Formats: sequence, C-alpha cells, structure tokens
Amino acid sequence: MTCAFPARFMLCGSMNPCPCGYMTDPTRTCRCTPPDIQRYHARLSGPLLDRIDIHIEVPAVKYQELTRGQPGESSKVVRERIIATRRRQLDRFGNRPGVYCNAQMSGKDIEKHCRLDDATMDLLERAMRQQSLSARAFHRILKVSRTIADLAGKDAIDAETISEAIHYRSLDRELWKQ
Repeated sequence: MTCAFPARFMLCGSMNPCPCGYMTDPTRTCRCTPPDIQRYHARLSGPLLDRIDIHIEVPAVKYQELTRGQPGESSKVVRERIIATRRRQLDRFGNRPGVYCNAQMSGKDIEKHCRLDDATMDLLERAMRQQSLSARAFHRILKVSRTIADLAGKDAIDAETISEAIHYRSLDRELWKQ
C-alpha cells in the first residue's frame, strides 16, 4: 500500500565547506584532508542537492564590515519588490489551480515562459557541460533565472540572469565533487 501526503515547503539549510569549517576561510588554515572533505560532502547525496534550487557560499563577515554601519536596503523596499514579483507571477499563471509561482512551473510552462535567445542558450549549454549538470538542474536554473528576471522587472531571461542562476548552483561545481 502506498500513501501520499501532499506537502509544499521551503527548505533552508546550511553546512560548512569542510568538517573544520575553514576550507574557504582566508584567515585560518583548514586542517581537513581531501578524504575528510570528500566524506563530509558525501553526506549530502547528489540527488538531494539536485532538488535544492539555490546553494551558495556565504563567506565570513569581516569585523570592519560589521562595524561600518552602512545601511542596506530597507525591508520596506525589499517587501515591495517581492510583492511586485509575486503579482507578476500570479498574472503569468492566471487562474491555474496550484500554480502561483515559478517554482511550480511544469515542463510546458518552462518552454513557454523561459525562452532564451541563442547567446543565452549557448551560455547555459556551456555551464551544463562544464559542470556536468543534470536535466533537473537545467530546469531549476531556468526557474530561478525566471524569478531573477521577475525581481528585476525584466520580461525576458538574459545572459545576466542565467549567469546569476548558474552561480547559485555552487554545490554542483567540481570543488564539491572531489
């Protein structure tokens, strides 16, 4: 017997680059061996990583940056941009039940709403080849780039948005496949 439990959720997680946490730290020396790092990364399977849309490296914040006091973008401005983006996505999908954002696009939706010009398609193809990305990663990159374009108020996905979406697949890069 099989049971289905419908669920929609957003998974946010974090991990160190290696067991000691200092592999990418410019001020501290990593004491992990390559096999240690490989075992550590192997704890997250490729199929699981493939299902995570965005993975990025977040470097440590330097003391000077913490104490500089430069204000970032206000929450109000960010909120307004998010609301406009959500509205754009709701308009895109109309009254389709269960589809209200880019993450829920089907293959046909991706073909319709994520069209790329030849130069942008070449860029994505190169990244797919160089990073040995899966078909699932290909579709995730297109969905994320559609959202990046929406956040910027762009109607089309361009090389800049594809590049940013590819950059958000850092765990797919060779560094993690040691």
